[in-house]
Amino acid sequence: MTAYAAPLKDMQFVLNDVLQISKYSNLPGFSEASEDLVEAILEEGSKLAANVLHPINHSGDKEGCTRHEDGSVTTPKGFKEAYEIYKEGGWQGLSFDPEYGGQGLPYLIGVAVGEMVSAANMAFAMYPGLARGAAEAIYAHGSDEQKQKYLPNMISGEWGGTMNLTEPHCGTDLGLLKTKAVPQGDGSYKISGQKIFISAGEHDLTDNIIHLVLARIEGAPEGVKGISLFIVPKFRINEDGSLGERNGVSCGSIEEKMGIHANSTCVMNYDEATGWLLGEENKGLRAMFTMMNEARLGVGMQGLAISEVSYQNGAAYAKDRLQGRALTGPADPEKPADPIIVHPDVRRMLMDHRAFTEGARAWMYWSALYGDLVHKAEDDETRQKADDYMGLMTPILKAYLTDKGYAHATNAQQVLGGHGYIQEWGMEQFVRDARIAMIYEGANGIQALDLVGRKLPKDGGRAIMTFFAEIDEFVKDNEGNEELKPWLDGLSSAKADLTEATQWFMANAMQNPNNAGASSMDYLGLFALTCLAYAWAQMAKAALEKKESGDAFYKNKLITGKYFLDRILPEKTAHLAKVKSGSEAMMALDAEAF
Repeated sequence: MTAYAAPLKDMQFVLNDVLQISKYSNLPGFSEASEDLVEAILEEGSKLAANVLHPINHSGDKEGCTRHEDGSVTTPKGFKEAYEIYKEGGWQGLSFDPEYGGQGLPYLIGVAVGEMVSAANMAFAMYPGLARGAAEAIYAHGSDEQKQKYLPNMISGEWGGTMNLTEPHCGTDLGLLKTKAVPQGDGSYKISGQKIFISAGEHDLTDNIIHLVLARIEGAPEGVKGISLFIVPKFRINEDGSLGERNGVSCGSIEEKMGIHANSTCVMNYDEATGWLLGEENKGLRAMFTMMNEARLGVGMQGLAISEVSYQNGAAYAKDRLQGRALTGPADPEKPADPIIVHPDVRRMLMDHRAFTEGARAWMYWSALYGDLVHKAEDDETRQKADDYMGLMTPILKAYLTDKGYAHATNAQQVLGGHGYIQEWGMEQFVRDARIAMIYEGANGIQALDLVGRKLPKDGGRAIMTFFAEIDEFVKDNEGNEELKPWLDGLSSAKADLTEATQWFMANAMQNPNNAGASSMDYLGLFALTCLAYAWAQMAKAALEKKESGDAFYKNKLITGKYFLDRILPEKTAHLAKVKSGSEAMMALDAEAF
């Protein structure tokens, strides 16, 4: 069986020493987020994750969800009780607007707690995560009446929520959707159609589920320009706020999946279900993307979370498992063999894992901080910069963190050898659970195309130019710090390669769009390594300032950061070479030759 302990010291290091969130105490939410309060929240979150959620992770995977004849779904044993604890603890509303029952703390703190919940039990975390995303969409695009009607119960955790996009014949290409909406003359619509792959589509954790459904109003234009978004509750809501009759929405079946078995991924049937327009007619994608962008960051966080929990269990096994002798001679002559942690190749896998996970955490939290500044910064320039960064970083975080989260979960499985392939040890579940994160909320190849096709040229490249200028300023401000120099040099080198790749796109992608498509994933990888290099440079600076404390944490942080520079950052060179190779070899074969 596996175990999980939240990396509290590393989380607090990033929040307090690297990001220095106390500097933002003048802003709403941050003013209440004192260091002591944040520490207490993280401590309690770690207990929830370790003592309530992780113990039902493996059993939930084995049992899965059950659909009954009446279309209802029950979650695995212990999930309903765990959800009650989660709900009663107020975790769902941690960073939501107090006007609707939230606690108003920074989004950043919600992300840190979300990492723990996802690491402890990824399938469980999806239930409140999807409800949170649906609430955000209603908060951003709903009328005052809709906000008052739905948000308090969604934020308290009494009601769940979903997003319904995909149909059997269309995934990413939403312009092909067939679900229709017929106006009823009283402001409501009758929604009919079928949606697939709907996470948390039906379950027994909440009294009601608020579905957000993309559909086309009769007579609307074809393609994406004719899509609207609708609020379709599982149970209709009476004037006094009580639950009324069952709506015409039901779970037709539960998808048989590779992983996340404890999350009810449903085929949802809408049979003249009553729904209400959210936002404007034919502007549904705009409203849905509010939810999707938050979901994509959440999925990126899942990559980080699965990387953390699989690392912990791989490292624990490597320190305990006796096998062979160290190449330099017996490390423990009193024992029949040495623990496999002495072997360089085991170290390689674990250090790759650790250097990524710690860097990814700093990068994710840095991005989440800008998610707060979009709404809370006092000046327009900072809000603009934050909005630019969130748009730019979202596809990179989603794609790169999930690619690497899966890769490192498989490496942790490899550390366990044959035991990693056996279900009772739990490592193969991490691999199966991690795999979906590379696919849903927009497959990673689509994220790369979004980066190079939309985010990069947006506003004349303002976002990336701002990011480059920030890196240059950081390097200049610290250029006299000799101890920090290796990280500054690595960051400058990565930025130079990314600049060259960006210029190549400007020169070659317009004349041949296939060049953009062929090089997009390597460009995203190079961009991600530059972001990690920046994160590690900031962490190294903070650790150097504390290294005289004698705390081994800071020494180990610098060792791990040096490993990143020596063994991971050089991958940027290969990414740049592949970017510049273009599409010729990739597109040369006729389709019939495959």
